Amino acid sequence: MTELDRIDRNILTLLQADCSVTNVQLAEQVGLSPPACLKRVKRLTEEGYITRQVALVAPQKLGSMLHMVVEVFMERDHKQLFQDFAKKVQATPEVKQSYQVTGEVDFVLIVMVKDMEAYEALCDRLLYSHPNVRKFRTLISMKRDKFETAIEVG
Repeated sequence: MTELDRIDRNILTLLQADCSVTNVQLAEQVGLSPPACLKRVKRLTEEGYITRQVALVAPQKLGSMLHMVVEVFMERDHKQLFQDFAKKVQATPEVKQSYQVTGEVDFVLIVMVKDMEAYEALCDRLLYSHPNVRKFRTLISMKRDKFETAIEVG
């Protein structure tokens, strides 16, 4: 893997802000020729620095949704059981983010559902049905004050 230089870092920062920018515009902003810029973006993608390009959708435009933070406490601290649960989480579209964490809680899930009925169905499918889930605690978000997708590159 190539070590990132200042230009690579600048490309990553700019693409995180707006990945719809054209290659010509990006090249101009980082001070490269368009072919050289395209070559760098391709390398950054091939090396796994850029994993995908997405559009961020405003959830409030799509109707009412419940955003929840779910803390999951496992019964036994066993690697295979944790991996089984993580695999089940990966296959659950309502779970938007999942973190295996240290401390009293084992997993933190960020969940988006249409309503409480949909959340109850999710709980049945994911949490109550898993033999290693001891308990879980649900925090319902009243308001999202900050949401960022970009990470610090520099």
